[in-house]
Amino acid sequence: MPQSLSAVYVHLVFSTKERRSFLRDLRIRAALHSYLGGVSKRLECAPIQIGGVEDHVHILARLGRS
Repeated sequence: MPQSLSAVYVHLVFSTKERRSFLRDLRIRAALHSYLGGVSKRLECAPIQIGGVEDHVHILARLGRS
């Protein structure tokens, strides 16, 4: 039976409105990263790394099959 194997990785970057430093507080930033990881898992996209700084966030995730 033929089989196709693939892995698609995406790197998402988004910023706060007007690049304001809303994510300066490390507790808020950690909570946001945790939340984004949960959303990614629910969408069947395996989060590889989530991080960022005061005004933007990076997400590296592997897309699910569906």
